[in-house]
Amino acid sequence: MAEISLKVDGMSCGGCEKSITNALTAHDGVSEVKASHEAGTVDISFDDGKIQADALKQAIENAGFELAG
Repeated sequence: MAEISLKVDGMSCGGCEKSITNALTAHDGVSEVKASHEAGTVDISFDDGKIQADALKQAIENAGFELAG
């Protein structure tokens, strides 16, 4: 298992957290997602043999959010 923590811009409420969580857990290999709009972070546990970090980042962006630089 691999873990990644990403800074995400644009999360302002629990609905945003749920949108990101749903977008990520729809992918095979993602085992756990902890999104926090207060901290502006998303912590993801995933099987890097099934999905890569770049695909996770793309899923967040496809859900309408921006990764913080």
